[in-house]
Amino acid sequence: MAGSYFLTTAIDYVNSAPHLGHAYEKVLADFFSRHEKSLERDVLFLTGVDEHGQKVQQSAQKEGIEPQLFVDQTSAHFQRLHESLGIVSSHFVRTTDDLHKKVVREWLQKLHDKGEIFFQEYEGFYSVRQEQFVTEKDKVDGQWPEIFGEVIETKEPNYYFKLEPYRQKLLQHLDENPDWIVPAFRLKELRGALAEPLADLCISRPKSRLSWGIPLPFNEDYVTYVWFDALVNYVSFASVKGKLVWPPDLQIIGKDILIPAHGVYWPIMLFALDLALPKHLLVHGFWTNSGAKISKSNAKSLIDPVPYVAKYGPDALRYFVLREMVLGQDADFSDDRFETRYKTDLGNDLGNLVNRTLAMIGRYRGGVVPNYDGFHLLPGDNALRSDSYLEEYRAAVDQFAPHLALQAIWKLVQCGNQYVEETAPWKLAKDEAQSKRLDVVLGLLAETVRRLSVLVQAALPFTAEKIRAQMQLFPGPVRIEEALFGNSLKGQAIGKPEPLFPRLEEKPPAS
Repeated sequence: MAGSYFLTTAIDYVNSAPHLGHAYEKVLADFFSRHEKSLERDVLFLTGVDEHGQKVQQSAQKEGIEPQLFVDQTSAHFQRLHESLGIVSSHFVRTTDDLHKKVVREWLQKLHDKGEIFFQEYEGFYSVRQEQFVTEKDKVDGQWPEIFGEVIETKEPNYYFKLEPYRQKLLQHLDENPDWIVPAFRLKELRGALAEPLADLCISRPKSRLSWGIPLPFNEDYVTYVWFDALVNYVSFASVKGKLVWPPDLQIIGKDILIPAHGVYWPIMLFALDLALPKHLLVHGFWTNSGAKISKSNAKSLIDPVPYVAKYGPDALRYFVLREMVLGQDADFSDDRFETRYKTDLGNDLGNLVNRTLAMIGRYRGGVVPNYDGFHLLPGDNALRSDSYLEEYRAAVDQFAPHLALQAIWKLVQCGNQYVEETAPWKLAKDEAQSKRLDVVLGLLAETVRRLSVLVQAALPFTAEKIRAQMQLFPGPVRIEEALFGNSLKGQAIGKPEPLFPRLEEKPPAS
């Protein structure tokens, strides 16, 4: 299937180290990117970091270094995490990039020239943590929610972007595109936010208070509000060979930045500049730590993915986060749950099936897949030959549900292990009269392992490569259609099997 596909993630704020939530979102996007590549599509995949704003400036001041040096150092942590997890993006976005600064200033000038931006003095409340102005309407039971952190009263002149003139147009878009936000229940929340007139968005900060930002093209004494700056990144780097690729097929964000940033500010910015809206916003949930809410304000609750990748390998973490989080819902991380998935799903199920299949071919057929073409098949053989696993997998991906896609794959894994137990090749090998039957069993198992190397490649790219290397097949990525049943392995020499997920006796790293 030819064509192209464009997806983005949110860009991560660099004032603190990356945690499990950052890793999950990028793995999720990488899963969809790899799947689209398996459909032979040209994929543009953008991800990266947000390097401007007051919190970054304050963090740099605490360390006694310039903001640019600070973001150079902290952004490198995110890049290394991406590399360790096999995140293959088309471009790692940094908002300090000169190209991005240029596009932000162009957007601001266009909006200013159209009369969409105006100047006025503001007096009210300001959230230091969120770097945004808030109103009494944002209070819950008379109190500022924790998400706002410290809220102070302030008075200063600034530039504002008009939102209210586009509210009805946005509501109309929601009516005409009910699948714009995935999962659908998030749409109700956005409608609620659009039920009343929208306050104008302050898109500047005076340099006297904040110098670390992109200067406004029409007044150099002000810098751009970090959220306006950050949202523009989706366009700044959305070009291939100098041609803009637009709109995105999929934009992946966390539920905390749907309202107002991506559900209100972003589409209205696009409306004002006559650009199409993204086709889908995929809104994922949060991770908890053994049932406790993960919060940057509570360092003990944060889960560092690096030790898990170092000990268990990148695919173990990729599998866990994709398998555990149901589309749009929150999910819980615990060492026990992680280790159970590693030992059971990956080690005992997938790893064991691959290892003993290849070992038996080596032991009973000299390391060469036997020819079973035209041999008599029994009813029990047909379950392995079914293409329903691929159909179910593709249907799940089309629903933006990797956890269901992995469930479909593991049905084939479990079917393969059950087939080994029912056919007992070690018994067939002892009876010369069962030689042809053994050929059928080993041939079907080899074909199953080959198919699994294709099905798992989006979620477990390192494992897929290891399986294919052990089977001495050409490396991936492989077209997803290769997961259909076939008989292409007869006469294929098989390499020596090695454990895909070695048993580990030590305790998992403390989170």
